[in-house]
Amino acid sequence: MTEPDYARDTRASYDTIATEYARRAAGELAAKPLDRAMLASFAELVRGHGTEGGLPVLDVGCGTGRMTAQLAGLGLTASGVDLSPGMIGVARQTEPGLRFEVGSMEALDVPDGTLGGILAWYSVIHIPLDRLPTVFGEFSRVLAPGGHLLLAFQVGDEPLRLTEAWGHPVSLDFHRRRPERIEELLAEAGLPVRARLSRERDEEGPFAERTAQAFLLARKPPAAGDAA
Repeated sequence: MTEPDYARDTRASYDTIATEYARRAAGELAAKPLDRAMLASFAELVRGHGTEGGLPVLDVGCGTGRMTAQLAGLGLTASGVDLSPGMIGVARQTEPGLRFEVGSMEALDVPDGTLGGILAWYSVIHIPLDRLPTVFGEFSRVLAPGGHLLLAFQVGDEPLRLTEAWGHPVSLDFHRRRPERIEELLAEAGLPVRARLSRERDEEGPFAERTAQAFLLARKPPAAGDAA
C-alpha cells in the first residue's frame, strides 16, 4: 500500500525538528490550567471505567511523549504511538519508564475494544479531512465500550502551511477545524461528544497560538447493562 504524501511529509518534518521541539515544549502545560483540567477530567473518567485501575490509554500522535507522561502522572497506564521515529526516539530517552512505538493512527496495532481511553492531543491536525473518518473509525474500533476519547485541535477554516520551523526545512499542513464538523464525524464513527471546551488563543509561551483552541471529549457507548 502506497503511503500518502501527507504522512511521508509529516514524518520527515518531525524527524527533523524532534530535539528542538522537545526542548521548546518542556513545561508548556504549566501555564495552561484549562488544558490541564481537560486532561485531568479525561483521566478521572478513564480511571472510573473498566478493570481495577482502569484499562490502558493510548496517546495517539504522542510526539516526544510529554502528554503520555502527563497521563501516567494522573494515574493511567499510558503508552504512546507516533508516525515519526525521531519523535519516538526522544520520547524513549526522556520517558524510559513508558512504552512508545512507531505507527500510524490510520492503522493502529491494537486489538479491538481493548483501550479505556485515547488521547489525540493536536495530532489529527495534520490529517486531511477525507481521511478523518478512517482515523475516527480506528479510534472507535480499539476503544472498549464506554471508553473515552479526548481531542485537542486548532479552530478555524483555513489551513496553515509551514515550510520552515526553527531554522529547519519542513513540509507541514496544519488543518484547522470547526468543532461542530468534528463532532459530526465523531458521531458517525460511533463516538458521540459528551463535553466540549473552547478557549481563546494564548499568545505567550513556547508555541504562540494563532487561533482559538478546541477540546472535545467523546465516549464510545457502553455495552448493554453497563453503567452509563
